[in-house]
Amino acid sequence: MIRTNPERGWTQFLFLRLIHEKPMHGYQIMEELNKRGYLQKDRLEAGSVYTILRRMEHHGLMTSEWEEVADGPDRRVYTVTPEGAQILKEGLEIMLKRKALLDDLASYYRQRFQSTTG
Repeated sequence: MIRTNPERGWTQFLFLRLIHEKPMHGYQIMEELNKRGYLQKDRLEAGSVYTILRRMEHHGLMTSEWEEVADGPDRRVYTVTPEGAQILKEGLEIMLKRKALLDDLASYYRQRFQSTTG
């Protein structure tokens, strides 16, 4: 199950982010992840994508409906549930806090260590 801890389940957070923006089917999700540079094409197999989506649906983070396609096979389109949106929101809030901490540490590094020679 997805928790609000972003370090666990990055892929699920990426799925939630994309599907929250716009309902999508599995292949669309893979294409969007690759197009946006989130994942390398050869690192996430289709079977894994659909397993993750089914698991997320089972946990109530999204729902799916079959969409009829005139010139091809029907496809399952996923939509984020209110619970999934809340999990996404909480996870992103945690990420922003962690980013602020990392930005502070990086700033300290630049000030104290990067500008020194030796």
